[in-house]
Amino acid sequence: MSETLAESVDLARLSTGDGDFDARLDALLAWEGVSDAEVQERVAEIIAAVKVRGDAALVEYTQRFDRLAVGSMAELTLGADRLEQAYRGLPEQQRDALAQAAERIRLYHERQKPESWSYTEADGSVLGQQVTPLDRAGIYVPGGKAAYPSSVLMNAIPAHVAGVREIVMVVPTPDGVLNELVLAAAHLAGVDHVFTIGGAQAVAALAYGTESVPRVDKIVGPGNIYVATAKRAVFGQVGIDMIAGPSEILVVSDGGTDPDWLAMDLFSQAEHDEDAQALLVSWDESHLDRVEASIARLLPTLEREAIVRESLARRGALIHCRDRDEAVQLINRIAPEHLELSLAEPEAMLPQVRHAGAIFMGRYTAEALGDYCAGPNHVLPTSGTARFSSPLGVYDFQKRSSIIHCSEAGASTLGRVASVLARGESLTAHARSAEYRIKGD
Repeated sequence: MSETLAESVDLARLSTGDGDFDARLDALLAWEGVSDAEVQERVAEIIAAVKVRGDAALVEYTQRFDRLAVGSMAELTLGADRLEQAYRGLPEQQRDALAQAAERIRLYHERQKPESWSYTEADGSVLGQQVTPLDRAGIYVPGGKAAYPSSVLMNAIPAHVAGVREIVMVVPTPDGVLNELVLAAAHLAGVDHVFTIGGAQAVAALAYGTESVPRVDKIVGPGNIYVATAKRAVFGQVGIDMIAGPSEILVVSDGGTDPDWLAMDLFSQAEHDEDAQALLVSWDESHLDRVEASIARLLPTLEREAIVRESLARRGALIHCRDRDEAVQLINRIAPEHLELSLAEPEAMLPQVRHAGAIFMGRYTAEALGDYCAGPNHVLPTSGTARFSSPLGVYDFQKRSSIIHCSEAGASTLGRVASVLARGESLTAHARSAEYRIKGD
């Protein structure tokens, strides 16, 4: 059965006991998100034009790439009234769902908010840390067919909770298509300015500012290869959240979860695009067979069947491992964006998981709930970067400043230590600066 179904859905079956397992897994995980020289050159030209020509360049590129007949930035600017109109105009069910999701996201992120702190030493010196929000944040929201109001909430609400004074959103509208849900989400999330521009030109406008678009301190949000390349190019001029790769899910199952549920969980990521990745790991091989059968049966029922089929063929796999310990090793090797622990007792495995963007515990916690309304952020590290990075959060929209306030006695004590170290580095001005504050014996 397994061989027949594998051919029908073109889905890889791997086993950790196979001699070529490591090579096959590495090939599946390989993802090169760096753009080629031609894309980089084109993006550099666009950024340079926006820096020099400002609004005029934005209008020109919007005419060309989004196929819009516009004459000025005024036609590409949406005010607060338009955002509220979009929210009020939604069907009640959509409006309520959006509001519930926004409130849950807000409540979760309120708990993330770090506080300033300080302590006083015996000699009266005070040391501490001051936490301050960014002045202005820029949010890139994909437009057209890939319009995601949930991304507006997930990017803007943490910035609002962090205390960011001004939130600027850019969203392209190819052929003039405006997504009312996206605008309604911007209203709920407290976005201050919306410009219907996109691509590398929108990133450049946020990074450098134009006559109409305010310059921001940090740019967050997903986009295509031109957006990602532009974000990489302007990093240093502004902060960025991450260079995101395709969406991915790793499900670990003990064999007790309904195979149809798991098949749909895998589909939920594979339907994003053809480069998305869906992996299932289990030490129960017969369970993998049952999930494979569910995949073959349910795949034709999907509206985005062609995309899911291609995604599974390119980067999907069902992986048989020896036991739970080996499953944990695979988790930490893959460092997935989304990790489902579809287990009877997921709490037992959780302490061993070192690398994952978001962890969905138990059989009832579908990853899709986290995408929309559970509360935690769905902007997560991809392509193995969960080894060293974290979900987007309030802390990404805040800075930390060290506070040092020496008393006279503290300056004298520290001055002696600093003097020795500074002279050891042959930095005598450093030493003398510290020595001036040393009290005489």
